[in-house]
This record gives sequence, structure tokens and C-alpha cells, in this order.
Amino acid sequence: MELLDVPKTCTIPVNPKPFLNNLTGKTVIVKLKWGMEYKGFLASVDSYMNLQLGNTEEYIDGQFTGNLGEILIRCNNVLYLRGVPEDEEIEDADRE
Repeated sequence: MELLDVPKTCTIPVNPKPFLNNLTGKTVIVKLKWGMEYKGFLASVDSYMNLQLGNTEEYIDGQFTGNLGEILIRCNNVLYLRGVPEDEEIEDADRE
């Protein structure tokens, strides 16, 4: 099986430090182990991979619960982090 033949349900492991550095300055979604999700601007990441988000929105069970502004998420609480595609950001801005 070639790399291009990987099914869409599979994930490819990525080195986390360059991945996080590439997402710094962009909008991301962080899901915590406890189910909450936070969408915001990734302001910085430290050597422990703690995350600082700005303009953060909180979602619980997929429902928007409020704007939190600037937050710090300790690394051991993170289940996953993903970048938000630019077209998804534009759709969100159109809804507001």
C-alpha cells in the first residue's frame, strides 16, 4: 500500500512540536479528555506543550456556551488539537 492509498479514516502520525509550531498564530480546536471543546487563536505553546488560546469560545456537547477570551490549557488535559480550515472560519464569520 502506498502512502497515497491510505484510507480517509486513517491518521498519519505527525511529530507534535513542528505541528504545534505550524499552528501557532492560527485558529484551532482543542478537545479535552472531559469532552469540552475550545476554539480559539493559538497564541503560544511552551516546552511542555501547554497551550495559550486567545479569543476562545467554549463548546460543551457541541453547543456554544460562551466566549472566554484568553485561556491556558494544561497539556495533560488535551485529548486532541486540530487546525480549523480557513473556509470553516469564513463560514463562522458569516453566521455572526
